[in-house]
Amino acid sequence: MAFLVSPGVQINETDLSNFIPALSTSIGGYAGYFNWGPADTTVLVTDEGELGRIYGTPSLDGDLTESSFFTAASFLKYSNALQISRALPPDAYNANTSGSSSPEYLDQISTLDHLEVSGNADILYGRYPGAKANGLEVWFIDKKQYDALVNDQSQPEILNSLPFVPSITDWANEIVSDVSPAIYDEVHVVVVDALGKFSGEVGGILEIIPGLSYATNAKNEFGESNYFAKVVNDRSRYIWIGAITGATTIDPETTLFTTPYEGESTQMFTLSGGTLGDITDQSGIVTALGLFEDAGTIDVNLLFAQNLLEDTTTLYQNSQQQDIDQELIRIANERRDLVAFISAPMSIKNYSTNDEKLDAVLAKFEFVASNNYIVFDSGPGYVYNRYRDGYTWIPLCGHIAGLCAYTDDVADPWFSPAGLNRGNLSGLVKLGYNPNQAQRDELYKNRVNPVISYPGQGIVLYGDKTGQSKPSAFDRINVRRLFITIEKAIANASKFQLFELNDEFTRATFVNAVVPYLRDIQGRRGIIDFRVVCDETNNTAEVIDTNRFVADIYIKPAKSINFIYLNFIATRSGANFEEIIGR
Repeated sequence: MAFLVSPGVQINETDLSNFIPALSTSIGGYAGYFNWGPADTTVLVTDEGELGRIYGTPSLDGDLTESSFFTAASFLKYSNALQISRALPPDAYNANTSGSSSPEYLDQISTLDHLEVSGNADILYGRYPGAKANGLEVWFIDKKQYDALVNDQSQPEILNSLPFVPSITDWANEIVSDVSPAIYDEVHVVVVDALGKFSGEVGGILEIIPGLSYATNAKNEFGESNYFAKVVNDRSRYIWIGAITGATTIDPETTLFTTPYEGESTQMFTLSGGTLGDITDQSGIVTALGLFEDAGTIDVNLLFAQNLLEDTTTLYQNSQQQDIDQELIRIANERRDLVAFISAPMSIKNYSTNDEKLDAVLAKFEFVASNNYIVFDSGPGYVYNRYRDGYTWIPLCGHIAGLCAYTDDVADPWFSPAGLNRGNLSGLVKLGYNPNQAQRDELYKNRVNPVISYPGQGIVLYGDKTGQSKPSAFDRINVRRLFITIEKAIANASKFQLFELNDEFTRATFVNAVVPYLRDIQGRRGIIDFRVVCDETNNTAEVIDTNRFVADIYIKPAKSINFIYLNFIATRSGANFEEIIGR
């Protein structure tokens, strides 16, 4: 702080307006197999339409990508924020134009970095791994190709769709206007859906990127690169272009300019060889889940994954699903700021009796250690696939996570997502397992939340337990999510205490920010009572000397009602209620 030497006025500000900001508690995180879309990254999806545009709609009966799509879509029925990490098995490859199945042309490319590291020169690739890009046609329409199409009239749809006749870009014309013969550097890139896999229309035009240049140093009107390969790699939704061998620049001394496809009779290339790979391999989903492990780089609150378990004869310990579930648990334990949702085996839909289904559910969760950051449900659900006019089975983890997000929207995270007020599951036709009262008792004792078909009320989540075995407040979803919300919000605000002095002023500033926040939650029925201790009693001289700061926050969480007892007592007509009740 500066001091005045001669008379004057000095203005200083002290900011004591600290408060605890509200945090999002409804962002989902999902890892699963899809037939299209980016991998090795997460993408925020807001609704089912966007999910289909980015990751492809399911069209094959019983395909695991169908189950994965609707597991993700089930969450989006309740929330508009889902971070998706697309899983790739090791043998998933991009479609390409090499015409070869040699290993050097089998690549997993879904980002520009991947292309630069793994892509082959002069090869076009489908934008993402999978078979969906097989059959795509890519046309490079420059003046030579345009004249050829006009002469034979073989592609009237493409000709009619072009915004203008390609010839010479304005940029090239300014540089070499006096060069003869003229340098026809302009090209339109057209992607055609030859098999109708994307648009549903055979031969439909998916995209046109017009007015590009073959010259590597070309610029557009805004001074940005207009080099066709770079622009396509930046803007296309369907293809990549590998580095072009012999690519050249245009400058005032240019007298000869050869286009990349000068010797091609038809400048159209068809993609083939793309494969989705073995999507029963759980390793791809485990890898995709790894993108959610760092709380500092991605904010998610409700985590779930595709359920692969289909074999009715395989023990859970040896199943396809175990590694996926264990990865969900690991991430939840390490982050401690989210809840992971794990579903009952998909295979129980194939059992004929409810007793067999009960045994299969209990057998799975028997081997999952006690943990209050995870939630179990009782079985799969049957949903309608409007993209192929059929039905498919999905796990309910997306629905249960979605109910938590819905509860945040209509109430608060510390309310239970179960029951007839907030626990109705949307879009389900039927359940693979509808437990009766005795079976619900058995499931609940074993930490599994029953999902039941309730007469006149639809399909309902009828339990709100976490995966914790030990009886405590944290064996309920609402309490677990209450503490996640409070801990995360206060921890974020506490970062501003770092490197301040551990004195009475700093401690008072902290308390004055935390107390109103907890009082607000108390007023919204999340807390019965609380106490914040941050003074010299827990910040002793030893604590201060070791550069630590300690605050003890005591919480009495509100509890959800799980059991209702209604006692009806018949009395004589002349009975006095005060005498019977005793008051």
